[in-house]
Amino acid sequence: MTALFALATSLLWGLADFGGGLLTRRMPALTVVAVSQSVAASVLGMVVLATGAWSEAGPRLWLAFAAGLASPIALLSFYKALALGPMGVVSPLATLSVAVPVGVALVLGERPGLLQVAGAAVAVTGVVLAGGPQLRGAPVQRRAILLTLVAALGFGTVFALVAEASTTVTGLFLALFVQRVTNVVVGGTALGAAVRRGAPALPAGGFPWRSLPALAFVGLADVAANGTYALAARHGPVTVAAVLASLYPVVTALAARGFLSERLRATQAAGAGLALIGTLLLATG
Repeated sequence: MTALFALATSLLWGLADFGGGLLTRRMPALTVVAVSQSVAASVLGMVVLATGAWSEAGPRLWLAFAAGLASPIALLSFYKALALGPMGVVSPLATLSVAVPVGVALVLGERPGLLQVAGAAVAVTGVVLAGGPQLRGAPVQRRAILLTLVAALGFGTVFALVAEASTTVTGLFLALFVQRVTNVVVGGTALGAAVRRGAPALPAGGFPWRSLPALAFVGLADVAANGTYALAARHGPVTVAAVLASLYPVVTALAARGFLSERLRATQAAGAGLALIGTLLLATG
């Protein structure tokens, strides 16, 4: 179950990142974050009411609140980096986020087996190779690299906090709702401050209503990925769940290849293969 939920996390995050990166090329990143997270918060609010998850309120919700503070910073940085591109470079670098939850798990006493360590090393190497070769063929701004590193630290922090924010499924719904409401408040405040400084909140033609379904998908896929990651971390070793969940850049790179015709070089294809091998090692270890 750990491998299944963690791989679902990679798929959801990979598609959400691809969609978020595309949307940020059409409208301000803060607007993408604020609108997409508002949709996710609205849906989660209805789920919380329907399941009676309010009864699960407790001290652990402070962890969800902290994740909600870190998440908008990570999302904003990552979407801006993806907009600067190329996606095949930015997305794999974000796998550095895995260092945070793995480090926390090791400090707390979790000890993966030798096969799992080998699988993690192979998988992470494969993800990096899946995008790294573009460093030679496409210009990469230093700002994009810096933003990606900030995003990686933020994502890793969210990984670690969400995994500890609840102990039950209904509690997870409530924790994700608190996280998303915090996201909206932080993102909305930042958007308002940017508008007061003269930055546009919308494209020149006004709000692109045709993009609303895509914005909704990005927000819902992101929150679903947080949920599946929390379930993965609960059902098995965090060191395994975090590494498998960090394979999402491969999904983003493949989506960019399929929809944007970004070239997938031989080394990138080999990297995707290594990521698959690492996944198998982790799942069987």
